[in-house]
Amino acid sequence: MTLNNLNFQSNYLNLNREFYDINKTTPLDEPYFISFNPTASALIELNEDSGSDPLFIELLNGTHIPKNVRPFSMCYAGHQFSHYASRLGDGRAHNLGSINGWHLQTKGSGETLYSRTADGRAALPSSIREYLMSEAMHHLGIPTTRALGIIGSKTKLLRNNIEYAAIVMRMSPSWVRFGTFEYFYYLKEHDKLKTLADYVIVESYPHLKDDEDKYFKFFTEVLEHTANLIAKWQGIGFCHGVMNTDNMSIVGLTIDYGPFSMLDDFKFGFVCNSTDKAGRYAYGEQPNVAYWNLTMFSKALSSLIDQKRMDEKLEAYGDFIYSNAYITVMREKLGLIKNLEEDQQLITSLISTLQDAYIDHTQFFRALSRYDGERIPIFELAMNPVPFDTWLDRYDARLKKESTTQSKRQEAMLQTNPKYILKNYMLKQAITLAKRGDFTMVETLLHIAQHPYDELPKYEKFAEETPEEHKNITLSCSS
Repeated sequence: MTLNNLNFQSNYLNLNREFYDINKTTPLDEPYFISFNPTASALIELNEDSGSDPLFIELLNGTHIPKNVRPFSMCYAGHQFSHYASRLGDGRAHNLGSINGWHLQTKGSGETLYSRTADGRAALPSSIREYLMSEAMHHLGIPTTRALGIIGSKTKLLRNNIEYAAIVMRMSPSWVRFGTFEYFYYLKEHDKLKTLADYVIVESYPHLKDDEDKYFKFFTEVLEHTANLIAKWQGIGFCHGVMNTDNMSIVGLTIDYGPFSMLDDFKFGFVCNSTDKAGRYAYGEQPNVAYWNLTMFSKALSSLIDQKRMDEKLEAYGDFIYSNAYITVMREKLGLIKNLEEDQQLITSLISTLQDAYIDHTQFFRALSRYDGERIPIFELAMNPVPFDTWLDRYDARLKKESTTQSKRQEAMLQTNPKYILKNYMLKQAITLAKRGDFTMVETLLHIAQHPYDELPKYEKFAEETPEEHKNITLSCSS
């Protein structure tokens, strides 16, 4: 498929006009190409050389509108830092429709009905960060939106500093959020809420569409997808930074990359969002926030589902659904196949050990993937290695209860614990060069993001410990 014959579906436009607003995009000044992602283009069967077609820049910039496409922005509400905001919506994004089940959206393409006082633009730094990180998360095995490409421009923006505008084309199986349901619930428009639920079930949970108990089962699956997503975030050391209900995907994806971060030295209370003064969205709080968001989602569905039934499922989330998902993730990271009761204590004690040892999260698990009883390689990574002595005693005892060989365990762990992750200081370097018109590091990091478990001798420096002055840095929502 070429850019000339993209065939979009726009079933969302069959819903009531209160669900969306049809509006025109606003082109950037002097747009230019930054990067194209052939891996993502394959999802919509778009030719992998489409990035070199001048029409690609026009598509992202809105000066080429494919046949039958009516750009639209979606309406939703949400709880932001626990406070309800009644009307948010796509304030700087335009949806084109879907291809092969992937909804394409341009982020930063101008003002919409939901922009409020904002300019509808996305700055180059945040656009590069989202473009690269969404791809990195996918290749780490974490459910996420994807990105087809990115363009820059000479359009100036006022943020913390003067920045230039960019547009990212994002892709997702669904852009419906918890907050989409909240919008209609708080307006008491229960018929439209039911219409929304039916739409989501048909599109994203089609196996439930003819089930007599489809709404409750829909809620259950959203809860389980969310638990699995957060467990994977915790396992890889990802901090989202803005877990508002309008940033929670109805299909359990990582969406809306703002002030995110990967952990450097393990810090349970790390807060990556500099505006989050209370630490609501700290790394260690993410499972609890997900639970809170799910309670808000259940409330929004209460006109369709008995609240007591949903409360019982929420209680199960707190008691064992999330914890089981997390333990499963951690067993894989530790190379454990058998399901033993003692594993929970082993994992809990590991978290305490990592906190006390002052050690790089990613480097520790990569080193553990090659563990053969020799402890020095792990000790050398920690500022305070003493706590590891006790924990490794427990780990050695636990490994003796496994039936797999050491080599098979190591092989599996090396495909579970990445060598390369994209840290904020790397992204900052790519952004600095991009501002000078040099996009080579964007392409380098895109390549690394797509090969997190491989040995890449040419890029060995990107697997090194984060320089001390760049560890666990924070970012604002406008970064």
